Amino acid sequence: MSSGVRLGLALLWLALLVVAGLFVARHLQLSGDLRAFMPEPDTAEQRLLIDELGDGPGSRLLLLAISGADQETLAGQSRALQAALAEDPRIELVANGGEAEAGLEAIPERLRPYRYLLSPAMDARTLDEATLRDALQDRLQDLGSPAGDLVEPLLPADPTLEIVTLAEAWEPAGAPQRIDGVWFDRAGSDALLLVRTRDAGFDPTAQAGVVGAIQAAFDAVSADSGSALVMTGPGAFSVEIGGRTAGEAARIGVIGSIGLVLLYWLAYRSGRLLLAGVLPLASAGLAGVAAVTALYGGMHGITLAFGFTLIGVAQDYPVHLFSHLRPGEPPRATVRALWRTLLTGVVSTCIAYLTFFFSGVDGLRQLAVFTITGLFTAALATRFLLPPLLEAPARDPADAGWVRALSRWIDAVPRPRPAAGAALMAVLAVAAVAVAVLMPGPFWENDLSRLTPVPEQGLAEDGRLRGELGAPDVRYLLAVEGADQEQALQAAERLLPALERLVEQGAISGYETAARYVPSAATQRARQARLPEPGALRAALDAAVADSPFRAGVFAPFLADVEAARTAPPLRPADLVGTPLEAVVSGMMVQGEGGRVTALATLGGLEDADAVAAAIGPAGARLLDLKETSESLVQAWRGQVLAALALAALLLAATVWIALRAPHRVVRVLVPMAFTLALTLALLRGFGVELTLFHLVSLVLGAGLGLDYALFFERTGHDRREQLRTLHAIVVCGAMTTLVFGLLALSSIPVLRAIGLTVTIGVAGNFALALLVARRPAQPDNDAGPPSTATAPWRQV
Repeated sequence: MSSGVRLGLALLWLALLVVAGLFVARHLQLSGDLRAFMPEPDTAEQRLLIDELGDGPGSRLLLLAISGADQETLAGQSRALQAALAEDPRIELVANGGEAEAGLEAIPERLRPYRYLLSPAMDARTLDEATLRDALQDRLQDLGSPAGDLVEPLLPADPTLEIVTLAEAWEPAGAPQRIDGVWFDRAGSDALLLVRTRDAGFDPTAQAGVVGAIQAAFDAVSADSGSALVMTGPGAFSVEIGGRTAGEAARIGVIGSIGLVLLYWLAYRSGRLLLAGVLPLASAGLAGVAAVTALYGGMHGITLAFGFTLIGVAQDYPVHLFSHLRPGEPPRATVRALWRTLLTGVVSTCIAYLTFFFSGVDGLRQLAVFTITGLFTAALATRFLLPPLLEAPARDPADAGWVRALSRWIDAVPRPRPAAGAALMAVLAVAAVAVAVLMPGPFWENDLSRLTPVPEQGLAEDGRLRGELGAPDVRYLLAVEGADQEQALQAAERLLPALERLVEQGAISGYETAARYVPSAATQRARQARLPEPGALRAALDAAVADSPFRAGVFAPFLADVEAARTAPPLRPADLVGTPLEAVVSGMMVQGEGGRVTALATLGGLEDADAVAAAIGPAGARLLDLKETSESLVQAWRGQVLAALALAALLLAATVWIALRAPHRVVRVLVPMAFTLALTLALLRGFGVELTLFHLVSLVLGAGLGLDYALFFERTGHDRREQLRTLHAIVVCGAMTTLVFGLLALSSIPVLRAIGLTVTIGVAGNFALALLVARRPAQPDNDAGPPSTATAPWRQV
């Protein structure tokens, strides 16, 4: 086959990958919901955490502050921004303290009579003659005051101003001050807004659209005023994290790609081999994405990013083939001789990730599908599709001067006798384990928030704005349960006196609960019973009007509303669909197993968690610390992953045993990998690193790389030229892997840094130990061809 035909086949392969990639990209749906990487919850608190993570009332809030101009300008911009965002279907609520948010003006006409069933003032108020007379006298005074223009439209339907009483009851205790009709911070320098989104707070894709829309709307209303917008909250942070991660990944990708091209050129001096080496990797990534999309209908962004990192193992497969090509031997013969060893490494690595299917975590299952599909695709492409594109080289890699010099230097390293070497490694392994276990400080990192690269300044600004706005704390929730929705609302009502006392005592600055907006049916019926019959109400109104300048006929809407409230069925949360209150109430009523309902209460400005827990205990409520609950969930998650990895270790050892079938050969392959695992843990713990799930997965990745190194050195036996070719391949593999993961180790993103640091240490340790343990003394230089069946890990067929 001519060189032109080979190049044409390579370009055809590349073209097919591009077409297939475009097709898969059209059907790929990426998710950012972190619940995909959470295990199945066991306790009620954990189930509630999973339900509320991202969808809870506190986590969907964005806090906005406009500064940098005079108060009049800022107030105008606040009103203009509120009006612009109120039309966005992705946003449930935009609040800035404006008058339009008070009362029931935004509630449909059909629900307005319910003010007499929703207002807590009706528990003590009776619409008798004395009450109505006093109310009409007060309205006369109101009409003569500056508030007259606001009161006059309300009078015919609401002479007692029940709508105002209800608005005051709904006003948050910790609401900020109003200047020029909108919220400002205590210093009067920042106009404040609160935005609640429809999508989950930890869905970066959805939140990116909302954050972009808010910024665009602000740019339009601020013009050249010089004002600036600050935005915080879980959604804003998720967008920032996603942007920083994507930016660093792009930089690392560019630098890494340039470095890999240079390494390929230095190792092989061939652009065609560079193109040929990319094809199996691209095939692996595409196959992994397609498999996950087909099985799950989409994939998580973390799976995609981390999966492509794991596919970095597959870059070794074409490198091993290229470094073992030799003059006069067809590439098909070379790959056939390597295939058994290559397949052993592939199967062993896939076994480790196969165990993630039993972790109980959808994200890890996706990662397993991606990795296993990708590795097998890369291996099969290297075995069957790559050789026809290659030709025998003019020069044997074993003759490269740098390889021979490195081999001589390695041979000069003194090696102890086997017994002494085994004793030394045992001592070092015990010391490494002791360092890992006994180092002061927590062994595991359970706080998920520390895995996010949100700057301290952003977190401090978020805390300040939450304090100014009285926004709910995203860490604590109150929860009471009921057999159904009605019982849950009744339980929440019993909490209200205790919550009011906590506000008075300063333990919290405010609270939100569904019972503030929709009382239980029992409470509404009790208030209905206090409403007078139509005849009695008309007589009381006529008597009250007789002593005032008002005409009785003016209050016909009032009589109609009271009668509608007296005969209406109790208002239920489902009746609020399509109203501004729907978003508030629905987020605080969680449907659980067996139809049970949990009513939640969010807390603002919580200062004393113990005082809150003690105060709500008699009412049968629980104070949920979501941070503590998430840590318990992470611990359970980690236990499942560790159990899966322990099973993987046993299966991996069994696979190597089946492949090599000799105890001393199995030991030479497994010892470097096991010792490097202990060494990596010791170094990480020695530098004060608290381990996360990402360290565990990276340890598996490093172990897979180390197993490949040891297997290929074991394969060479005592054949010096084959050892030189293997050394060439492993040096190139190790350099490429160290380059990519070394760049990750320098990242400011905690997750990327954990992956990079762990794999870099593992690669360096496995390379060194494979040379010392798995590589055996060579015979004099020869060109005897591939190793005999006696030294090959699998008997040649």
